[in-house]
Amino acid sequence: MKAVDHEALAKRLREAYSGGAVPPLRDGLEPTDVTGAYAVQEINTRFWEAEGRRIVGRKAGLTAKAVQVQLGVDQPDFGVLFHDMRVADGGMLDPAKCIQPKAEAEIAFVLGADLPSPATTVEEVAAAVAAVHAAIEIVDSRIADWKITFADTVADNGSSAFFVLAGEGLPLAGLDLEGASMEMTFDGETVSTGLGAAALGNPLNAAAWLAQTLAARGEPLRAGDVLLAGALGPMAALRPGVRVETRIAGIGACSFTYGEA
Repeated sequence: MKAVDHEALAKRLREAYSGGAVPPLRDGLEPTDVTGAYAVQEINTRFWEAEGRRIVGRKAGLTAKAVQVQLGVDQPDFGVLFHDMRVADGGMLDPAKCIQPKAEAEIAFVLGADLPSPATTVEEVAAAVAAVHAAIEIVDSRIADWKITFADTVADNGSSAFFVLAGEGLPLAGLDLEGASMEMTFDGETVSTGLGAAALGNPLNAAAWLAQTLAARGEPLRAGDVLLAGALGPMAALRPGVRVETRIAGIGACSFTYGEA
């Protein structure tokens, strides 16, 4: 059996950022090859760090059943957030930096303490949260036509691209994360709705999954990290010039424009 060349797959994905989307990675990764897919992701993470990109957090992906149905998968994944992926609240994202982007509304956490244990509980995550923010993740795929398996999206850094956090965060105490209603609009028109419970029942559950998974890999979450806890409703494809806004009841709002307004 031919050995899988994870380095070659990683390079293929890196080159897709500038050269355009590539076919699914079926020649190197079986659809459920979790270990191989994260190996490819890790190669590119180390490559980008060597290029000067700085890790500022992680994203949990595929935590909403609606998104799992859209993409034909049945378990969460994670990706790395780099400092240059953040778009200012109210800012602009250049379409030239994207391939086939979609937006999804999320709840984000900023940690005030490390989470070093593979047995991290939801209560420990809650105690470590310094601020809760409304957020938008701009997902993108380097795989042509979003024809992804679980292994494709994991290898492709969780199909991540950019993210927006509300300029002001709130303390966790007293917030109803599970019941918080979400509305995302494009130029004022509703394109997605959902609830906090869409993220593994509660965004804190998604954050605990992230903490446990990363600690077990020897890459524990640290104070200051940004955690995107997963989509609260279906994603929506972006079109140039559109203004995207997310409002999450009791938590806040954030926005960006995809290209010049």
